[in-house]
Amino acid sequence: MARTKAAKVESKEPLSAERIEQAALALIEDEGIAAFSTRKLANRLGCEAMSIYHYFPSKGHLMDALVDRVMGSEMSVLIPGERPWREAVELSAREWRAMALKRPHFFGYLALHRLNTPTALRWLNGVIGVFGDLGAGEETAARLFRALGYYMTGAMMDETAGYARGASTVDPVPDDVMAKQYPAVVKAGRWFATSEHEKTFWGGLKVFLDGIDRDVNGARSA
Repeated sequence: MARTKAAKVESKEPLSAERIEQAALALIEDEGIAAFSTRKLANRLGCEAMSIYHYFPSKGHLMDALVDRVMGSEMSVLIPGERPWREAVELSAREWRAMALKRPHFFGYLALHRLNTPTALRWLNGVIGVFGDLGAGEETAARLFRALGYYMTGAMMDETAGYARGASTVDPVPDDVMAKQYPAVVKAGRWFATSEHEKTFWGGLKVFLDGIDRDVNGARSA
């Protein structure tokens, strides 16, 4: 009897923008971004869909709010000059990866979304500014930021929804044929395991950042 009463109290919790956003993120992770709808969100919240539109005029407005919530709560705004550029980039990479693994379904949306909401822009501005600390010029800073974005976004798309989760061919090549005709693929396979993702991610980032150190310092000493 006590449980029924508690459930009723919870169902009468006042609607708010924060509650809607939290429920939306949970629903996206439970059912996937493609299945997400305001109707399903309203069912989860125990309200009418029109009640959600009182806080967010459209689904697009809600998705923008979710971008700001995730970026604002899980990504640090970097301040150029506050710490060494490499330390700052590694911090941002660590947070980006943690966010993607925590919210794999929402990340699929975020990764292909232009970061032009206010909170996301503050983060973007900080990371680009950190590359400016290299002193290699605006063009180089912008291109390095873009290249890092290619790496981090691609890596996390792969970890959250890529190769390991992708569909396989209808008629897989038999193991004995794989071993004979595609030995490099077979030997590399063990390193594609989920348990190897973190080491691969940080190893790749190190190669990228080492290259920046080498190229920028080499240009300065030339």
